[in-house]
Amino acid sequence: EKSRGFDKSTSGTKYLGSPQRIFFRHRYNYKNLLQFGISGDKDAGEQFFKGKQNKGFDFYSFHLFARKIGAIQSLALGDFTVNMGQGLIHWQSLAFKKSVDVMGVKRQSAILRPYSSAGEFYFHRGAGITVRKGKMEATAFGSVRKLSANFVADTVNNEDFISSFLTSGFHRTESELADRNKLTQSTFGGNLTFKTNRWQVGVNGVYYRFSSPVQKRDEPYNLYAISGDTWHNFSVDYSYTYKNLHFFGEAAADKNFDKAFVNGLLVSVDPKIDISVVQRTIAAGYQAVNGNAFTENTYPTNETGFYIGAAIRPAAGWRIDAYADVFKFPWLKYLVDAPSNGKDFLTQVTYTPNKQTEIYSRFRYESKQANQSANSTVTNFLVFLPRQNWRTQVSFKPNQFLTLRSRAEMLWYDKKGNNNEKGFLGFVDVGYKPMMKPYSGIVRLQYFETDGYNSRIYAYENDVLYSYSIPAFFDRGFRYYLNLNYDLTRKLTLWLRWAQPLYSDKQIIGSGLDEIE
Repeated sequence: EKSRGFDKSTSGTKYLGSPQRIFFRHRYNYKNLLQFGISGDKDAGEQFFKGKQNKGFDFYSFHLFARKIGAIQSLALGDFTVNMGQGLIHWQSLAFKKSVDVMGVKRQSAILRPYSSAGEFYFHRGAGITVRKGKMEATAFGSVRKLSANFVADTVNNEDFISSFLTSGFHRTESELADRNKLTQSTFGGNLTFKTNRWQVGVNGVYYRFSSPVQKRDEPYNLYAISGDTWHNFSVDYSYTYKNLHFFGEAAADKNFDKAFVNGLLVSVDPKIDISVVQRTIAAGYQAVNGNAFTENTYPTNETGFYIGAAIRPAAGWRIDAYADVFKFPWLKYLVDAPSNGKDFLTQVTYTPNKQTEIYSRFRYESKQANQSANSTVTNFLVFLPRQNWRTQVSFKPNQFLTLRSRAEMLWYDKKGNNNEKGFLGFVDVGYKPMMKPYSGIVRLQYFETDGYNSRIYAYENDVLYSYSIPAFFDRGFRYYLNLNYDLTRKLTLWLRWAQPLYSDKQIIGSGLDEIE
């Protein structure tokens, strides 16, 4: 189905390139000591070997990464990611927020890691090195790279500035191409860590310089946003292990000495019971360019909260995972025109009677304050918008090559309020993977029905190798997809995916250039 951006029969702004998305990657590994590779990515709508992209892919990435060269623990050249502490000042690799894995609340990663993905924003381009001597370990890195950004020319004050960073990586239209590489970001930083068997302490710092000053839109919720042509953060991270107790945390500050703290505790109180605790206090003014900590907000800023989780195994085949999280936001947020608060609770019961069967049922309740939608009063006011999910899933393997999975999920949004919506999603998966055969596949049939976007339901979908998707489903319709893979030879595998949503009562889906009739 062709979206409006590819329909050349009508006038107006169109995507300059073809609808195909092409990703290329070559990577070489020698044991765990040496790795190098190159990647190329063309998004749907971007040009390929023509126009502004006459060199082929819209995005190229190269990395060379070596380990264990004498005292050198890691050496990075080209593209790499940096992960420090608990993510208060800098974390670029994959990291999860709250989930049913209640013990996975601690950020853990090597400081330097090679980068070979298709994302065009969260990485550095330059060089980094980690050196160890005895119990001391030191890391230093430097990066200079071009970023896409909204560039604003202030002709009245004769000043040019950046109003926002563009993280999507899309360069499909003339306006998107005009914002490409408008900003040069220079980054320098490092870490010094002292480690023993029981505890470790690290000191971290990162400094940014922008070729043009950053100035966010003049809105109350942007009062504390990053501004100017430089920014820096520094922190101390720490951890201590004693018997069945592990304590960890990070204390950070930014350029304006606004402070942030995250502290956590992992305890095994019994062979059948594990407990996790995380407390965070992050000032309303605290900002970090590449922060990604264990917080309710997407970025670590403007938040205080307390989280406690427990994993209980009461009997053979049974497991209970639960958490409770309460939080406050001291300052305004987008579409939240006053300080606000919220709470989040989850419980999941899993029953695994044998290796062939798994059944789980999960209930989640979350309530946060936000502006009342469609408000007609002079000023906005806040209301609690509760969201409740109940999901039950059954997985069964009748034999070694067949897997059956079924899920039903219901959602209630603002159940007793003025914004009341509800939703339902159900699917059946059939996976087939015969032993000693070169082929396998999975098919899904799904039905969904919700009252609107606020009651949308997410569902993870299997995809081709090195890709994944977690689409949101709303309104009413069906969806199916088929995944196949075939080993043509021992060195060559073919993957195929076909997916389609079907709506019976809609004439148009999507919006803007992505609108489809």
